[in-house]
Amino acid sequence: MRELITVWRRSTTAELCWIAPDGPTGIPVVPLVWDDRPCVALPLAHLDAVDTMTSGHAAFAVTGERPGGAPAVVGTGRVDIRFDLEGERFIDHLLDQEAVKHPPTRLRSDSMMARRENWWWLARVLITLIAPDEIRELPGRSRPEDALLVRPDERGARGNRPDLPRVDIVTSREWHEEAGGTVDLWERRGSPLEGTGEPAFAFSHAYSPDRERWERWYRTGTLVGEELRVQAGVGLPQSEPRPFSILERFRNHRDVARACRKGIATAESRLVDSS
Repeated sequence: MRELITVWRRSTTAELCWIAPDGPTGIPVVPLVWDDRPCVALPLAHLDAVDTMTSGHAAFAVTGERPGGAPAVVGTGRVDIRFDLEGERFIDHLLDQEAVKHPPTRLRSDSMMARRENWWWLARVLITLIAPDEIRELPGRSRPEDALLVRPDERGARGNRPDLPRVDIVTSREWHEEAGGTVDLWERRGSPLEGTGEPAFAFSHAYSPDRERWERWYRTGTLVGEELRVQAGVGLPQSEPRPFSILERFRNHRDVARACRKGIATAESRLVDSS
C-alpha cells in the first residue's frame, strides 16, 4: 500500500477503473489522499458513472509517464463510496489537494465568493480504496497510442468474483473505432494478453495545459487472443488538446455546471425518497 500511496500522492492525474453491470469501464481522475488511503472526489456530473459501481471493487491506477521512467502502478480492491452533497468533507480534507493539482478547481474555489458562485462544483462523491487485494507495477503510457485495457480479472472469475477489474497497458498502431472492426493490441511489456472473448474496455486521456479541456477516448468490445473486437468507440489518440477559445470555455463551464446541478438534484431526490 505504501508504494501506491507514494505514487498516488505525487501524481496529478490518475485513472479509476471498475466492472460495471454492462462491462468494464474507466475514467480519468485527480488523485487525492484521505487518511493515508488513495481517494478520488468526483463532481456530481459523474453520478451516472458512480451508479454503475455496484460491485464495491475498483482499480486505482497511475499510468501517465513519470519522471526518470519510473514504473506506473495499480492497486485493486474494495472501495468505500460516500456522498458529500454539501461539500463539507471535500472542503475540509481534500479541496487544497485538488486545487494544487487541478487548475479549474483552483479557479472555482480560490475565494469564498468563488465557492458560493460555484457551489455545484464542491458537492462530491468520495471513493476511497480501503482494502487493496493486489498492488503491482505497470509500464507507463509514454505515447498517445498507449491505453489502459480493463477487463475482468481471471483470478476473480475463478473465485466467483467476476467484478474484479484487471488493468494492463497496451498499444496499437491503429485504433479503429467502427463497430465490427478489430484492433491488434500489444501489451507494453510484451506479455501475451490471451483474451478468451471476455468484455474489454480500452481508454486513455489527454488534457490541455490549463486542464480546462480533459478528454477521454475509448474502445469497447471483446478481447480474443491479442485482438480487441470493437463494439463501440469514441475519439482518437491525441498528445495534447488545444485550449478552449473564450467562447468554448464559457460553453464548457455552463455545460459542466448544468451536469453537476442535475446530478445533485437527482442525488438529493433519492435521499428524500429513502427517508
